[in-house]
Amino acid sequence: MPSSSTRFFAALFVGLLSSSLTTAQQAYDPEHNVTSIAGTWSSGNGAVMTGPGFANPVNFTFNYPATTGISYSFTEESLSDGSNGYFEEAQYRFQGNGSRPTCIVGVVQWQHGTYTLNSNGSITLNPFAADGRMQVQDMCAAKSNIIQQFNQTTLFAAWNIYQDTTRGYKLQLYRFDGAPLSPMYQISTTPNMLPTELLTNTTVNTVVIGAASSRRDTSFLPMLGVAGAAMFMGLVAVL
Repeated sequence: MPSSSTRFFAALFVGLLSSSLTTAQQAYDPEHNVTSIAGTWSSGNGAVMTGPGFANPVNFTFNYPATTGISYSFTEESLSDGSNGYFEEAQYRFQGNGSRPTCIVGVVQWQHGTYTLNSNGSITLNPFAADGRMQVQDMCAAKSNIIQQFNQTTLFAAWNIYQDTTRGYKLQLYRFDGAPLSPMYQISTTPNMLPTELLTNTTVNTVVIGAASSRRDTSFLPMLGVAGAAMFMGLVAVL
């Protein structure tokens, strides 16, 4: 039979473990979530925004913002499937190539669907599979500009809303592995979204818009903005 001291340390260990797990879970108290998640949120200077100005999934088109960033919108309502409401996601980002520094890849993606606030403090995004769109522009690829359907169920391990003294409410989402996304600031308490229903019923895997030739594909440059285009052309001059 374990001694009293052994039982004491075992109980202490279990208590500390339980405390650690509780701390790791999402706190829903006012200190961590000072306002509702409902509304539209955008990172950086707010150039990337959900809604009709970013993507048109029906005709497979995007309107490129001036700068990169992410944006999410959420409604707050109880849906028949148990979800907590609808979401919309808009992202615009660049991906580098370590072995070929001039081969920058630009990606824009959009999807919408329903979301669930899980009891452990995580969020699950369940997209409408047919509606998601992703456009990839790779100046060094054989097919340099493609748009394809995009369907990615997403798990955010945790989320917090803070009061920023300068910019107001700030939403912090954490990826499934705990890595934080860029913080987003509330643009509007009213969600700026396309209709919260299935908009298409298509199954088109890939649409090729342009193909790379033996010359460098400079149609990619408008995506980079003035500074990015100048940097790229400078690298080309060096090469």
